[in-house]
Amino acid sequence: MKPKVSIIIRTKNEERWITSCLKSIYSQTFKNFEIILVDNFSTDNTVKKAQQNGVKKIIKIRNYYPGKSLNLGIKKSSGDYIVCLSAHCVPKRRKWLQNLINSILESPEYAGVYGRQEPMNFSSNSDKRDLFLVFGLDRKVQIKDTFFHNANSIIRKSVWNKIKFDEKTTNIEDRIWAGKVIKNGWKILYEPKASVFHYHGIHQDGNSERLNNVINIIKKNNFDFSLGAIKPEKLNVLAIIPSKGNSKFLGKKPLISSSINSAKKSKFVKKVYVSTDNKQTLKIAKKLGVNVILRPKSLSKPKVTLEKVQKYSLLQIEKKEKQISDLVVHLEETFPFRDENLIDEVIKNILESGYDTVVAAKEENGCMWKQQSNEKFIRIDEGYIPREFKKKTFIGLHGLCCVTYPEIIRSGKLEGKNVGLYKVENLISAVEMRFTKKFNKFKKTF
Repeated sequence: MKPKVSIIIRTKNEERWITSCLKSIYSQTFKNFEIILVDNFSTDNTVKKAQQNGVKKIIKIRNYYPGKSLNLGIKKSSGDYIVCLSAHCVPKRRKWLQNLINSILESPEYAGVYGRQEPMNFSSNSDKRDLFLVFGLDRKVQIKDTFFHNANSIIRKSVWNKIKFDEKTTNIEDRIWAGKVIKNGWKILYEPKASVFHYHGIHQDGNSERLNNVINIIKKNNFDFSLGAIKPEKLNVLAIIPSKGNSKFLGKKPLISSSINSAKKSKFVKKVYVSTDNKQTLKIAKKLGVNVILRPKSLSKPKVTLEKVQKYSLLQIEKKEKQISDLVVHLEETFPFRDENLIDEVIKNILESGYDTVVAAKEENGCMWKQQSNEKFIRIDEGYIPREFKKKTFIGLHGLCCVTYPEIIRSGKLEGKNVGLYKVENLISAVEMRFTKKFNKFKKTF
């Protein structure tokens, strides 16, 4: 006697796909099935088209969650085996359903079977790549691997009676279910012969919101995987402080000493260098116990860029040390009130985020204007709207702290293409001392 199968199709505005999906189901060689449509109040003609194509069991769900909708459909089902199929999946061959059934009947140890997914001719290249790489041609039994996909699958209703789908998760309810059944001694089977066409793939063309949800769910459900992390204490990190011209003082204290001491207090910076064109600054740096690069005066001309100075400095350090650094911290002497842990926090940030460069920055909520070449000004913020609705604007403070990779500096840049900002909460830390007539009055207070 042929088993009874219930096919659950979840829909939300699937008018474009539902006819192709249903016609392919009705053309299957295996005929002992019912179709249950669980619809999230579609506003198009999805339901009408389903009815035109012979679907009689239609269930409405307003507060949609993928697992909740499946559970609702399965509760109304009469089959011993449940097929879960996305409305925009089209079975490839007439034996798709028979292949799913044959596979799950092979062993009572199989809680579920999922089939292959292949892209449409108009699917994006990223979706084509993902589907071809994930859904291969080799059949496999999963004893530990919890991957499972409800866009094209069959499960035993007897197993579902014991372990239902999670009703509160927004994504990967299938993988959470698979993890639970495997933990309870069942197995999962991948059957490539039961193939469907699926236009958007498992990652939906890199949808960032969906991606964030999936990662958060994975972390919450303690899937058996780990994330690699680079430990900063194991890297060769150096700090370079460029200084131009005569030494500056706050009272009797050299201004550069604050930046030197900040770098020396870092848990991760291995060596500190001062790159200067001034012999007095050279003596001050040596007295404070750091290394010095005495650069040529030609690098102090008005139009010479900071990037060119740092490139020269790094190449001289590498030539002298005969060792390549892993990270470079750029600091400037004009920021004497730097928070004690700032440098280490920015170093950790670049390693945790994967950015090419991370720059300390302060958030600016006020009005921002940019001067045009004709000396007129244009406003670049969003105007006089409440701050909570404004897009965040930041002012980069490279001199306060900029952490980057040596290959970027060697290329003549201070920043790579992928730049992150580290928000400075203590605004005193962001105060910069530039030497003007007003500053000369200010420094008398020190």
